[in-house]
Amino acid sequence: MSEERKRLVLQAIIKHFVETAEPVGSQTILVSYNFHVSPATIRNDMMTLEKEGYILQPHTSAGRIPTDKGYRLYVDEMADYKSARMQALKALKEISTEHAIVKVREKLYDAVSLLAKATNCVSFATTPDNPRTFFLGMSNVLRQPEFARDTVRASEVIEVLEKHDNFVNTLNELNTSTSVRAFIGDENILPQTQSCSIIVAEYEKDGFKGYLGVLGPKRMDYAYNIVLVEEIKKLLE
Repeated sequence: MSEERKRLVLQAIIKHFVETAEPVGSQTILVSYNFHVSPATIRNDMMTLEKEGYILQPHTSAGRIPTDKGYRLYVDEMADYKSARMQALKALKEISTEHAIVKVREKLYDAVSLLAKATNCVSFATTPDNPRTFFLGMSNVLRQPEFARDTVRASEVIEVLEKHDNFVNTLNELNTSTSVRAFIGDENILPQTQSCSIIVAEYEKDGFKGYLGVLGPKRMDYAYNIVLVEEIKKLLE
């Protein structure tokens, strides 16, 4: 057998075993790795590799798996480190981005939780990985006297909040900024939320941007809630 084909066959066996943890036979090597030789040639190549100690047969009627000697040859002389480096860097970038998103989402949850408890309103934030909004304290709306007396109005507000995409679009259309702003009653775009006021600011955390704020009745304590959103935004950023 040629030295070049021996390396290619061994490389194919190692690749298959690394991916599947299953012994590989000559037919699999021939079909899966596009060797343009006869099945008998591949069988002979594998027999030679086995005699030289690069592969072994774990049990009768099984395919072959690499030996330590086979792995050593692969690591020292055959592995494509240039391609592996590209794959590794791509994987690390993807994992790092996912990790950063998870961390920002955790910080956002903490921020929104603090806002809901401190303001007794619905608090919200848009997530960094997709244009979605999550809310906490939705029951706070139902406990407000004006909504407790008017269940239809309350249900309209809850329905808007449940339709995350609509609410995100509303935030996009409002004239928001990095400073905290209050939108009172009919200054809100969606008719269903014009019985409420929204206090909102844009945040930036670890390269991700979004919205953070509270929604509550028009008779809310504006100064108190605006300051709270400002302080929570500072803590987040």
